[in-house]
Amino acid sequence: FRRLAKTFRDAGLRVIDRCNLTILSEPGYEWVAEFLAEHEIDVVASLPCYLEDNVDGQRGGGVFGRSIDGLLRLNELGYRRESETHRLDLVYNPTGPSLPPDQAKLEADYRRELAARYGIEFGRLLTITNIPIRRYAQFLQKRGLLDDYLRLLSESFNAKAAEEVMCRSLVSVSWDGQIYDCDFNQMIDLSQKPRTVWSIESLDELVDQPIALADHCYGCTAGAGSGCGGALLN
Repeated sequence: FRRLAKTFRDAGLRVIDRCNLTILSEPGYEWVAEFLAEHEIDVVASLPCYLEDNVDGQRGGGVFGRSIDGLLRLNELGYRRESETHRLDLVYNPTGPSLPPDQAKLEADYRRELAARYGIEFGRLLTITNIPIRRYAQFLQKRGLLDDYLRLLSESFNAKAAEEVMCRSLVSVSWDGQIYDCDFNQMIDLSQKPRTVWSIESLDELVDQPIALADHCYGCTAGAGSGCGGALLN
């Protein structure tokens, strides 16, 4: 991780670390926060709620407290709301089989509560729809909720959101060089045509190529839409 991140930053590329915050206090990983700050790596951190009971109920006892400690540490290292070099965004995703609320309104709630309770600053709040694949699909299936959730996503289809989905302008590359339309397709090994970064001469070869689709794609096109940058529509 350190070698890859440093190499890309030295080349002038933007690097984003998807951080679960608790890693910052794991034994043996005390170096992470300082490394991210030193190399001006953007942080996107998951915090499913600003209330302790809700977070610990979803992710286990003590997770909220460790997450708050991690955010405070990042603030100390320069990750603040107006910083141009140390960007810190938070991610919200629903705890149950529902669509995220309005992103702007929820961001205002997060900003107010985290500042008042802990003095924490952050850049943006990104609301992301839970995509029904792998573990989350299994979670819903065991509770008999998968079909209802898929129905909710399909009935909430938004054609305007479909115009902005990330698979239309980005690709996802796996550890072994395989190219996918998005990271969700990568997780379930879904592609129209197997390609690797070594089998193509240029990304231009992917322009106007069909995108591999399945039922989970409704997750990115439901309501205000969803992508790695949060809601697709204001």
